[in-house]
Amino acid sequence: LERGRARIERSLARAVKAGKLEQASADESLARMTFTCELEAMADREVVIEAVFEDEAVKVDVFRRLDRIVAAPDAILASNTSSIPIMKLGVETSRPAQVCGLHFFNPVPVLTLLELVTSLMTSQETAERAATFASEQLGKHVIRSKDRAGFIVNALLIPYILSAIRMFESGFATKEDIDAGMVKGCAHPMGPLALADLIGLDTTMAVANSMYEEFKEPLYAPPPLLCRMVEAGLLGRKAGRGFYDYGK
Repeated sequence: LERGRARIERSLARAVKAGKLEQASADESLARMTFTCELEAMADREVVIEAVFEDEAVKVDVFRRLDRIVAAPDAILASNTSSIPIMKLGVETSRPAQVCGLHFFNPVPVLTLLELVTSLMTSQETAERAATFASEQLGKHVIRSKDRAGFIVNALLIPYILSAIRMFESGFATKEDIDAGMVKGCAHPMGPLALADLIGLDTTMAVANSMYEEFKEPLYAPPPLLCRMVEAGLLGRKAGRGFYDYGK
């Protein structure tokens, strides 16, 4: 909890220093937050967004517990999963009609996009309430996706990143040239390998595995280099080292 709070404080401080946020607003934002390890604190919530790491078993356990804890029968139980089908989470509860996906994109304070994912069991009322909450209260630009592994953005993005990893793994080009090619040649804000580091190589592999499991498309299979890096703990920026060294 302390690490999480410190991370948020650093993020707010950077925004203040950059002139994007007044100090008073930063203080108010932090004051509105409550930090707890107890899911029971969610009992009276109308909207709960799960954002644990990308592991289906862990997420299923969270949803089972939330189903028992959250009191309001019409409360929205949402997942920030980037790849796991929402149906797999919804059927673990007694209220699959109230379960949906609200997939945010990093860095969340900067990127306005949000994917709203509805399963076959999600009610139209839940979808509309979730869309209104995301757009009006969170200020997000909502796009709607059907319930399939990878949804819209990752179904396009992950094969691109995996192709870059395979290109680097094969020795076809250096990581710097691969990234520079996409930044300078395609006007991307960062290259695919730097982006994988930002996302987290463990998350990238988890999304790829989820997509491969559903579609059996070879292009979705994680390359051996990615698997070895994850096993070695070289997870990208959050670990201090991935395809690039971040000096932590």
